[in-house]
Amino acid sequence: MNIQGWGEIALTLGLAVLLGWPIGVYMSRVWNGERTWLDPVLKPVEAVFYRAAGVDPKRSQGWLGYAGALLAFNAAGFVLLYAILRLQGVLPMNPQGFAGVSPHLAFNTAVSFVTNTNWQSYGGETTLSTFTQMVGLTVQNFVSAATGATIAAALARAFIANRGERVGNFWADLTRTTLYVLLPAAFVLAVVLSGLGIVQSLAANVHATTVEGGSQTLPLFPAASQVAIKQLGINGGGVFNVNGAHPFENPSPLTNLITAVAINVMGWAAFFAFGRSAMAGRDIRALVASALIILSVSSAAMYVIETQPAPALVAAHVDASANMEGKEVRFGAPASTVWAVVTTGASNGSVNSMHASYMPLGGALQMFLMQLGEILPGGIGSGIAIMVVMALLSVFVAGLMVGRTPEYLGKKIEAREIQFAMIAVLVLPLAILGFSAVAAVFPTALAGLLNKGPHGLSEILYAYTSAAANNGSAFAGLTANAPWWNATLGLGMLFGRFIPAVAVLAIAGSLVVKPKLAPSPGTLPTDNGLFIGLLIGVILILGGLQFLPALALGPIVEHFQVLAAVASA
Repeated sequence: MNIQGWGEIALTLGLAVLLGWPIGVYMSRVWNGERTWLDPVLKPVEAVFYRAAGVDPKRSQGWLGYAGALLAFNAAGFVLLYAILRLQGVLPMNPQGFAGVSPHLAFNTAVSFVTNTNWQSYGGETTLSTFTQMVGLTVQNFVSAATGATIAAALARAFIANRGERVGNFWADLTRTTLYVLLPAAFVLAVVLSGLGIVQSLAANVHATTVEGGSQTLPLFPAASQVAIKQLGINGGGVFNVNGAHPFENPSPLTNLITAVAINVMGWAAFFAFGRSAMAGRDIRALVASALIILSVSSAAMYVIETQPAPALVAAHVDASANMEGKEVRFGAPASTVWAVVTTGASNGSVNSMHASYMPLGGALQMFLMQLGEILPGGIGSGIAIMVVMALLSVFVAGLMVGRTPEYLGKKIEAREIQFAMIAVLVLPLAILGFSAVAAVFPTALAGLLNKGPHGLSEILYAYTSAAANNGSAFAGLTANAPWWNATLGLGMLFGRFIPAVAVLAIAGSLVVKPKLAPSPGTLPTDNGLFIGLLIGVILILGGLQFLPALALGPIVEHFQVLAAVASA
């Protein structure tokens, strides 16, 4: 550990929040249909989309209609992407000559990108064509991110409505977020990244002569454009198998900083956009502070954990100041550990180091951050939506303590909202622990493990955590491209994405019909340090009580095994 390392971590976290604020103000204007500086260029384009789809953007929907449109759009996206993956061998722009993928892999991959998870049971450069990467995956990176934003936009409208009936128009929210926010931002970032050395090519490969005079064939793809939206859309799926550790995706410390900041910036922007749209800036800044505190403490803890000598090297009496196994020497421990934290705190899942090679407690921390619900800051819109659910549970707990009906942002929180809130938060442990329990005793599932014992359990637990939390990062070691794993991980992604989404929209539908109340002397303040502490406590207790027993059997047991091995060496 050194001051430079702490500075890298602080810079990465701080830039994302600072840039997120002005972007959030702009995003709120887009959600609210206010005039933006891009209107002269994009308004005519937006109108063309509405005419082609037969959509009246001014026609607002109730929460059921909004949820139905969201589910229908994503179902259509799944069918289209599944077809592209299966028919890849006969589609154009396939200079690599790749055949279509298997049915179970096509199911898993289509679900993965539609749910904004980007779990990859394949090696991108050896499996998917240029057409599939660009038309299939990249398109879903845009619209799956925009889908998350629509949930937050609808929920914000529910809080400002006074005995309303409708929460907005899904098609307008989806179109405007994609067209006005994600597309311009991704275009600018793609140009910057390609200028900094990230490959952007339609050629299949290039032949190179090594420094020793040998010959090497290097695969090429339009990577810069996909990296831009995979980070800004908080998607995470890489063109290349090793993701952000590949020099064609992440060639320098500068590209590493830019892409690491991009992982979180839109998530924070959605927090600020929600605050402005719901006219509750101070209250939402308390949510930002809560998330940032947990994220900062986690980054510090990960840096401390990974800058200890690796136990195997200690046992061998080798001098090593940090655990560099699985980490790129180009980036070192600070840039690797902060990336690991921000990618698991957000629903991103991209990596610039191999998470299975982290110390056992480092792996446990990565899992725990995902198990908290992907709210640090999570995906675009989906993160703030679940954070608001946590805030509702917090005021409910506080209300029980003082015997008052809880309120949040001017709306009374009653049994119906808490019931849907519990559905939104309980689906994660049910999917993660349920599938993990079956896989831990099912021979077909166990055949995919590289390691046995506690680390093998960590491989299982990490995979289902990553899937159900819609993160997409992998713990490595697990051979996931098999029917059992592709099917069950795909189901975990579906449950983790759409059950909470519908539950949040149901909360919006319940809140929108309620009167907007002015604060009273008995209203619990939700913009001060006391509430921040309460919220952090609720988040940690929910995650800890549900997942600590499973973590104790996996990475925590492995940690003590490591200590015992070192002590006996």
